[in-house]
Amino acid sequence: MNKKSLISLLNNRDYILLQIGIFISRTGTFMQDVAVNWQLYELTKSPLSLGILGLAKFIPVLIFSMISGMAADVFNRKKIIFLVQIFSIVNTLILAFLTISGKITPLLIYIIVGLEAGFYSFETPSRQAMLPNLVKKEDFPLAVNINNILFNSTNFLGPAIAGFVIAYYGVQSVYLINAFSFLGVLIALIFMKPIIKSFEKRPNFNLKGIKEGIDFVFKTPIIYGSMFIDFVATFFASATTLMPIFAVDILKVGPKELGFLYAAPSIGAIIAGIIFPFMNRVKNKGKMLIFSVCFYGFSIVLFAFSRNFYLSLLFIGLSGAGDMISAVIRNVIRQVNTTDSLRGRMTAVNMVFYTGGPQLGETEAGIAAHLMGTPLSVAFGGIATIIATIYIAIKRPELLNYEDRS
Repeated sequence: MNKKSLISLLNNRDYILLQIGIFISRTGTFMQDVAVNWQLYELTKSPLSLGILGLAKFIPVLIFSMISGMAADVFNRKKIIFLVQIFSIVNTLILAFLTISGKITPLLIYIIVGLEAGFYSFETPSRQAMLPNLVKKEDFPLAVNINNILFNSTNFLGPAIAGFVIAYYGVQSVYLINAFSFLGVLIALIFMKPIIKSFEKRPNFNLKGIKEGIDFVFKTPIIYGSMFIDFVATFFASATTLMPIFAVDILKVGPKELGFLYAAPSIGAIIAGIIFPFMNRVKNKGKMLIFSVCFYGFSIVLFAFSRNFYLSLLFIGLSGAGDMISAVIRNVIRQVNTTDSLRGRMTAVNMVFYTGGPQLGETEAGIAAHLMGTPLSVAFGGIATIIATIYIAIKRPELLNYEDRS
């Protein structure tokens, strides 16, 4: 581990502020994800309805992604993130009110979740593009790893807390908690210093600028190769949306255990994130990337066939470890190979891949579960992930042979 980078990041006031704010907000967001899935399945008892939820999350991202990426490169990134938090608070309070009043329906859930995904599509490019402006270049890989550890910590805490809150106080309480959690980012942004972008000429907000970002991604094999890896893994092996079915119908457990099932991948990811900085002696990060994604797919297959709650926790936790290692490598590859003037647009294109993968994967999983049964559909997805990853590695040797030059 680079101790100098760790000390530098710990002394970086704005970086710490932002991470605290995001930690609070993300915990609430992951709590709400569990509550929405649980509520929707309670209303419909249909795996297909859970699959449609993924589509509702993806369509707004697809529509707004390039506009939001262009906005992140042209406008003040802090202000964009600030406005998104305000809109998200209002949107979540509407969801809570409709639930409390008994007027909630599956259609209204899809609409509200879709609106939140639209807000998210503007927040993500600005937040990710802002990170290289907050930290030194030599500190960036460690900052990405820490970000992923914190992200997965919220993905552990949020679902675990949500399970208990749903069991004792109902889903409406989760929605109210999430509405207040957005204040964490708002307060952090207020106390942060202005962020200065590191390019001289401001890009133009037009179709030419959007095309420039798309062209850059698809003319840089190592970047779009990493994006395709991300997409296939999350598309084929997405088991998240079907977790209520595994909990209720297969493992015969309740909402508290469901929370732990949602949280288990993050536990594995946190452990992997702590170990990963000590693996810097492995220079060929490309091979490590391919292995970790294949390991992720294999773990998903084992999870699909498990009928024991504790074994299921172990296997889904191992999948999180594989995903964590690949995520850090992918993120570093993309950010260090992109100039600041294109970073928002590159992140926006990537957002279509890494958001589209799991959300469309949820739709695919819901349809496949409806046709062939839940366990078989998830196992099929894990096997498909391994095959697709190996194929991409063969077709894109730049990615397979990527070496860490730090």
